[in-house]
Amino acid sequence: MSKLDKLPIAEQSIIEQFLDALWMESGLSQNTLSAYRNDLAGFSLWLNENKRELLQVEGIDIQDFLAVEFRSGKKGRSAARLVSSLKRFFQYQLREARIKEDPSALVEMPKLDKPLPKIISEAQINNLLDAPDKTIAIGIRDIAMLETLYATGLRVSELINLQMSQMTLDPGVVRIIGKGGKERLVPLGEAAIEAILYYMKTARPELMQGHGLTNAVFVTRRGSAMTRQAFWYLIKRYAKIVGIDENVMSPHTLRHAFASHLLNHGADLRVVQMLLGHSDISTTQIYTHITDQRLKNLYHAHHPRA
Repeated sequence: MSKLDKLPIAEQSIIEQFLDALWMESGLSQNTLSAYRNDLAGFSLWLNENKRELLQVEGIDIQDFLAVEFRSGKKGRSAARLVSSLKRFFQYQLREARIKEDPSALVEMPKLDKPLPKIISEAQINNLLDAPDKTIAIGIRDIAMLETLYATGLRVSELINLQMSQMTLDPGVVRIIGKGGKERLVPLGEAAIEAILYYMKTARPELMQGHGLTNAVFVTRRGSAMTRQAFWYLIKRYAKIVGIDENVMSPHTLRHAFASHLLNHGADLRVVQMLLGHSDISTTQIYTHITDQRLKNLYHAHHPRA
């Protein structure tokens, strides 16, 4: 028996009417609607136990219920969804004139901590960069792509859309048109320049043979620009070859590694912000949490009185 089935028929009807309206207005998935149903039924059961009715509650009732839920271990996205369920429910009841005031109006949404990006070590990066077969055109291209991504911290969309006209290998910079059409110049390291030059000289002409012309830097066997899906697949494949968890590895992982490894070696946060193309430094600051945590771990692992 579900939580909803334990409620009086009248309260079941009130909740189901709200969910029907929510589905009509927002087109939410059945899984989301089921989560909302469970949240509201749980609240209604708690109200019944405390001799309260669903459409007669006050703000203090909601606060008390949330306190009980949080003490029982509900947190993160589940807690945020619970508050959202209650707010949307009472906002709907107010619009329908079934209540005179919204008891959830002063209830604040819980703040969600942004999960720290998954970072791989410099040793793992080196293994990944050594994974492609250096004797075939595809492998030479993949080395150039991986080296470029790690050297610049580009978004995967910026990498696969990179045009020949954006790249100046002497002195070694890439001109990127990022989000919102913002332009930035990103330097290339010696290893990336060497890999790209070798790719341009050997592999790219071979891949383009018999195909039309394209201005894309990195091309497939068909002579067309690399796609996001194809690059996602190849980076997962190389991660598997060198023993990196496929759930950790993605094209964005190299962007994260680029930023955190720069900070680990003393780079200024503002410089990393410009290289990544972040408009707000608070977006870049997440990487300082990673380096701070690493320092704490090292301290606790090695200090005799930690």
